[in-house]
Amino acid sequence: MKRPKLLKAPKAYKNPGFLGSRDARPLRILSEFLEPLSRFNYYDVKDTVVFFGSARIKPRKETVKALRELARKGTGDRVHSKKYHQELLNAEIAVEMSRYYEDATELSRLVTQWSKRRRVKNRLLVCSGGGPGIMEAANKGAMLAKGESIGLNISLPFEQYPNQFITPKFNFEFHYFFMRKLWFMYLAKGLVAFPGGFGTLDEFFELLTLLQTQKVGKKMTVILYGKTFWSKIIDFRALVKYGMISAEDLELFAFADTPKEAFRILTASIKQNYPEYR
Repeated sequence: MKRPKLLKAPKAYKNPGFLGSRDARPLRILSEFLEPLSRFNYYDVKDTVVFFGSARIKPRKETVKALRELARKGTGDRVHSKKYHQELLNAEIAVEMSRYYEDATELSRLVTQWSKRRRVKNRLLVCSGGGPGIMEAANKGAMLAKGESIGLNISLPFEQYPNQFITPKFNFEFHYFFMRKLWFMYLAKGLVAFPGGFGTLDEFFELLTLLQTQKVGKKMTVILYGKTFWSKIIDFRALVKYGMISAEDLELFAFADTPKEAFRILTASIKQNYPEYR
């Protein structure tokens, strides 16, 4: 009896079932290093300024509108309810925090304009986490300066979609947080951390640890934006007092409260550390 010819089996690197399996996890991890590396090499990108910050901080116009709408609805019995007062308080805080969205946009615009004027082939590009909030503001500022910017987005259970201001060719999607964080650090010559939650704290403290332990060999300028906020969230001097860090570790970063102040610190330090940007 003549047996039918077998169809060719798919090559391992073209087999979706295998590539999505547990056994192929090392390949997926490696892909999240090699694919961005290939793209950055192709477009000759070597220097970035990274913006960290909350995805929950909204533009001022949006928060003011929400507060006014809530205030208009505050009539009758509702105005006396605890739930309404809490909603009103949250809306007022959102307006207060929106200044950081506007400041991140302006700082990114200033950095991008400055970078475009440098006679450097691989000029600094603004890089964000690719999502909404401060990340969106960073990419928006670069776009307003008619420059390019990078978005390193991450797949989450509550979908985080890339914001509309990322330069399309620099729009990345990651599964692994640690590979995304590697790409934040790998090209960065400066970093600005705006107010944020667990994610921002995680990213910021990992960077500080790398700098403190000298695992990052290059010079990097680190700025905490919003001294009042950060001083309430983290008591750095208490860490020194109790011997958990050295006093010298406080020199790993600086504080700034305005876009112009952050811009001055950032550009002065980059010019000092990297003469090609002078």
